[in-house]
Amino acid sequence: MLHEIQPAVFSNVYRDTPPRLSSQILFCRGATLLLARQDNTIRLPRLEELPDRDIPLIYAFAIDGTAFYLADTESLPVLEGFSMEPASVLRLARPRPLAFAGALGCQLARWYAARRFCGRCATPLERDAQERMLRCPACGLTEYPKLSPAVIVGVKDGDRLLLTKYANRSYRNYALIAGFAELGESVEQTVQREVAEEVGLKVRNITYYKSQPWPFSDTLLFGFFADLDGDPAIRMDDGELATAFWMPRDKIRVTNHNLSLTNEMMYQFATGAIR
Repeated sequence: MLHEIQPAVFSNVYRDTPPRLSSQILFCRGATLLLARQDNTIRLPRLEELPDRDIPLIYAFAIDGTAFYLADTESLPVLEGFSMEPASVLRLARPRPLAFAGALGCQLARWYAARRFCGRCATPLERDAQERMLRCPACGLTEYPKLSPAVIVGVKDGDRLLLTKYANRSYRNYALIAGFAELGESVEQTVQREVAEEVGLKVRNITYYKSQPWPFSDTLLFGFFADLDGDPAIRMDDGELATAFWMPRDKIRVTNHNLSLTNEMMYQFATGAIR
């Protein structure tokens, strides 16, 4: 999956240190990122390549000891071979450590851009020197990067898996039941509620599978498998889903099973690793 970049080592410990010439620079604007791309192979600019090396930079994280910094994108540098590309290209990009860095950089950039002022007293927020945190100098309010918990659910009925397609979204591939956790509920309760709301089914034997950070939507995904409990008749919420149906195990076709938690869970069921 996107964050599984081994043997590369990711370190998200915040370090308020000056960049080196070899540091990687992340120019993120909304859902776009400055990069050089040939087919699915990408490259990010290094500080030594920039015409202006004195631009404001914010330390982001490190991969294999190389530091990545967020840059101010009000004035983008003109670099031969580089252009602003949609962050969606990172889902299939290589090398994977750079793809993950780009996606995570965009997530951090969105957070900084949305947290310029204190939500309690409207005073401009200041960056903390010790950790990745913003603090209001007037009232003391603190802000940390936004992370929204959500679930992905593989609903099983013997050798059948419940597949869906989203309604009114650009993503057109098959998916599993998914949704964000609500105030006051556990992720297991989220599983039960989302399945009931989207397809009108009950589930039992809710079993945790794996988690995945998903920087594209500021989300931490929790993957679960669950068995159908009772009537298999689907009563679909057509405001959320375009289709929902039971797919036999031997009919499921998954190719990029390392791309996302959803694809991996479908692959694990299709190959019989999950019963």
